[in-house]
Amino acid sequence: MPDLIHIHPKDNVAVALKPIPAGTVWEGVTARMDIPQGHKMALCPIAENDQVVKYGFAIGHATQAIGPGEWVHTHNMKTNLSGELAYTYNPKLAFPTPQTPGTFQGYRRKDGKVGIRNEIWIIPSVGCVNDVAKALVSENQDLVAGTIEGLYTFTHPFGCSQTGADHAQTRKLLASLVRHPNAGAVLVLSLGCENLTLEQFQAELGEYDPQRVRFLVCQQVEDELAAGRQVLEELAAYAGQFHREEIPASELVIGMKCGGSDGLSGITANPTVGRFSDMLVAQGGSTVLTEVPEMFGAEGFLMDRCVDETVFHKAVDMINGFKNYFLRHNEVVYENPSPGNKAGGITTLEDKSCGCVQKGGSAPIMDVIGYGDQVTTKGLNMLYGPGNDLVSSTALTAAGAHMVLFTTGRGTPFGAPAPTMKISTNTPLATKKSGWIDFNAGVVADGTRTLDQAAQDLMALVLEVASGKKTKTEEKGFREISIFKDGVVL
Repeated sequence: MPDLIHIHPKDNVAVALKPIPAGTVWEGVTARMDIPQGHKMALCPIAENDQVVKYGFAIGHATQAIGPGEWVHTHNMKTNLSGELAYTYNPKLAFPTPQTPGTFQGYRRKDGKVGIRNEIWIIPSVGCVNDVAKALVSENQDLVAGTIEGLYTFTHPFGCSQTGADHAQTRKLLASLVRHPNAGAVLVLSLGCENLTLEQFQAELGEYDPQRVRFLVCQQVEDELAAGRQVLEELAAYAGQFHREEIPASELVIGMKCGGSDGLSGITANPTVGRFSDMLVAQGGSTVLTEVPEMFGAEGFLMDRCVDETVFHKAVDMINGFKNYFLRHNEVVYENPSPGNKAGGITTLEDKSCGCVQKGGSAPIMDVIGYGDQVTTKGLNMLYGPGNDLVSSTALTAAGAHMVLFTTGRGTPFGAPAPTMKISTNTPLATKKSGWIDFNAGVVADGTRTLDQAAQDLMALVLEVASGKKTKTEEKGFREISIFKDGVVL
């Protein structure tokens, strides 16, 4: 296992992958003091007020002169952030060299879209019919046959007693899930008296294939379970027509998310995903980065990668919109890292955020989309959404992500509607929670694989999962949604 890692050529610090005793010599630099695991060591002289650079980005400035080999942390550096920021467009674009796309075995839909699963989904339009939806799933598992890979429902408490933006947001999110190509067929299950009326839902959904999408209003039938069974049989007959065929990776849309992070998140798992993202974009595919609060402090890094001024202004509106959301609720926008973050080596908010956005790699940002919107532009996209794991993973699925790559240092068992691949930042987690973890990026810290090699390994696994290999969450049947809300409940 190597002692330290120099993440980016521009960095003037390295990060300890294990505790570094004073006197250790690494790359010609001698540690002048003990450096805790996950913490930073200066690689060259850093003058007072000079920028401390990690991930190729300034994460703060030195409050005193720092010599080579010294520990760099809260005692000698601080954030550059203070209040609101003014953004200017200074493009720094690095388009990846185009590559011949790999292939996977997926499902070509009649509208030309591609799915990596062929499932039947039941989408409740209101929480009142959640148990009916669950019963329909439980009692009709015999329909999971042939090329049909699963029958699932995604329950939620909304669809009624909401007004204004929340009501519109729920309607938009659910309609986006109905459009998801991993669902070969969909039953939209309603009660009949909810705010989210059938007419509203159909208007939000727009043009649809009535063979693929069916509606059932429980109050309009004598026995909703019998009626539901009949509709599901018809949907199964439709979905069963689809078979896997070879499809280029350029048609993949992959969501990227992190949660339960640790000191290695920005060093192993997140940059591995970032390199994967660049590889997929080079092959003509698309990736989606969300968690807007986890971008605070790294805004400048992201803004400079917007492909043009139109996308830049959309990014500014997204960042400022989420800051205003915080302020409306009297929350602090620029929260300091927690004591646990600091103990793990994260010194400033920029340090934390830059580790999070490593998942986005280095490719240009081609578009910025709103909550409930779907990806329409090839390449790297940014999506409006919070840091909450379930809410943002649901939003990624609604955006059209075929799969969600979820990096974690502590582990988590949940799954989104789309296959959710858990990627550990460290080997002990992958070993301890082998029933949760699909891919171990801890091999980067162990020194057995480079970031580029790990990204190649991840790409191979993504194509396997896209071709039908189940993730650990899929094996357990763990799937759920959570819908973003802001206003009152009547």
